[in-house]
Amino acid sequence: MLVVAVCPLASAQGPPAPREYATRCIEYYAHIYQVPVELVESVIDVESNWNPSAVSPKGAVGLMQLMPGTALEFGVRNRFQVEDNVRGGVAYLAWLIQLFRGDLRLVMGAYVAGQDRMLSHGLSYSSREVYEYVSNVARQYRWRRTRSIRGGKS
Repeated sequence: MLVVAVCPLASAQGPPAPREYATRCIEYYAHIYQVPVELVESVIDVESNWNPSAVSPKGAVGLMQLMPGTALEFGVRNRFQVEDNVRGGVAYLAWLIQLFRGDLRLVMGAYVAGQDRMLSHGLSYSSREVYEYVSNVARQYRWRRTRSIRGGKS
């Protein structure tokens, strides 16, 4: 499902600060694609540390560190543009969640290593990079979910 709506921008006080704008986009697209906000924020924590200009040595770009092929597949025109990057990244997460029937370990493994590896090997796929990545996202996700349940802001 490709969504072309836009997340809410300005308020009566003018345009939001960059982190606030990113948060609004995350909340908007997480709702649209039915992906937990805390999961999206956890991916961004680990992927880019909230730097919309981040570029990995492998060529992943933006807050959600989208690779060129993934960006193209999910209709992202500018991987550095916050809303476009978040929309594409959340759409990709939603697709992976459906593909792996909600198993977030496989979803996050696929996010970092590619869905083909996870489809062919499942949880038996062994890589230090994938293990550390999944562990880091899981730790952030648990922390954010706990704060959310307790009514705190992340």
